[in-house]
Amino acid sequence: MIHLVPAYRQRLKLSKPAVRSSKVWSDEAVEELRACMESTDWDLFRAATDSLDEYTDTVTSYIHFCEDSIIPTRTRVIYNNDKPWFTAKLRQLRKAKESAFREGDRSGYKAAKYQFRIELKAAKSRHRERLQEQFGNNDTASVWRGLREITNYKPKAPPCADDHKLADKLNLFFSRFDAAPDTSPSPTPHYSNGPPISPAPSLTIASKDIKQLFLRLHPCKAPGPDHVSPATLRHCASELTPVFTDIFNTSLQSCHVPACFKFSIIVPVPKKPRITGLNDYRPVALTSVVMKSFERLVLSHLKSLTSPLLDPLQFAYRANRPVDDAINLALHHILQHLDSPGTYARVLFVDFSSAFNTILPSLLQDKLSQLNVPDSTCRWITDFLTDRKQRVRLGKNVSDSRIINTGVPQGCVLSPLLFSLYTNHCTSSHDSVKLIKFADTTLIGLISNNDESAYRREVDRLVSWCSGRALSPRPHPP
Repeated sequence: MIHLVPAYRQRLKLSKPAVRSSKVWSDEAVEELRACMESTDWDLFRAATDSLDEYTDTVTSYIHFCEDSIIPTRTRVIYNNDKPWFTAKLRQLRKAKESAFREGDRSGYKAAKYQFRIELKAAKSRHRERLQEQFGNNDTASVWRGLREITNYKPKAPPCADDHKLADKLNLFFSRFDAAPDTSPSPTPHYSNGPPISPAPSLTIASKDIKQLFLRLHPCKAPGPDHVSPATLRHCASELTPVFTDIFNTSLQSCHVPACFKFSIIVPVPKKPRITGLNDYRPVALTSVVMKSFERLVLSHLKSLTSPLLDPLQFAYRANRPVDDAINLALHHILQHLDSPGTYARVLFVDFSSAFNTILPSLLQDKLSQLNVPDSTCRWITDFLTDRKQRVRLGKNVSDSRIINTGVPQGCVLSPLLFSLYTNHCTSSHDSVKLIKFADTTLIGLISNNDESAYRREVDRLVSWCSGRALSPRPHPP
């Protein structure tokens, strides 16, 4: 007699269970970790070396060592047919029910079966309430997580995820715009409108700001290349704030970013379902969680200095300026112009290829100097963008490291604002031509009496501006 196995059971048998390890942040382990951090004399780390790189690397390595030594690790096997509501308590009750059945304990089996049924109903109810809360929040990420749980969607890795040679090729491809850093002194900044602006005071970070950032970190996020997890920073915020306050302020005063904070693991994310070339991957950088907190503090300082001086037609990477505002403004200019007889409009859509990877730190430093940014902060940002070490991780394979001196990593907190400041002076010089900037650029020519000379001039100026900054515009006519 032949037994036919359903197709879904065959798939379950063919798919291997996933083995995952995670830290168990119990109250006792957290208290022990806090006691370890509190009893540490951080001044010894500072006195042991005069190098900021070695000092920071020693501190982060010690924090990682303490976490590995104190926080226990739990390994669990996840099967493909596991239900999201099936909790650890349900597993214990199921084992108790099976044990009572094997031993022939009728009363124990009935009691375990009843408890299992009650807990199963409660677990499903809690899971349903959690999904309703995810869909009720005005948060796109939580909505997508809820949809994935409902549909049991699991993204498939590309078929070439285990190709070591591809990882090296991608690392070389992502660094194709790299150039040697410009060591020549920067010229004196020239201010075209009005008298020179008095320089702003240098940035100094307060301990309370660092502590607040550490307390807001998500404990379930993955650590960066320095292996300092956000859970440790959050649970030990009071104990770790003094040492990182010293590191951050020393970095700002010396205009030097520690090397371990500039190391990035590049994770290639496919842009489309079917990969046809290296350009179909988007390089997303996994960086240090400590450095991201540092960047957020510098970001708020930069925004306070540069927000009043930003181009009003810049909509990308700015608060309360969504793409809808850019579309409405473009339509307003076009429709208002078309109300007059003998008029028409030309629109040119420009998509920059690998825009973040083409930023030249020397040119960016000149732009920042013209936007009232202190010289020390400008040099700190230039150091942050030069001598960056990166590797590409593709599946289980990691490429060789490369040193990068051009571009801003996609995944850093400062990258969007730095790109906006880099392109801030790319504006139109004629009233009949509007240059609206979102993630890409839209050039709108309001033509009257068949005179397109101003529009053509602005197109040439845009191409010339892009050529001088290594940007590769890809025009998309309507």
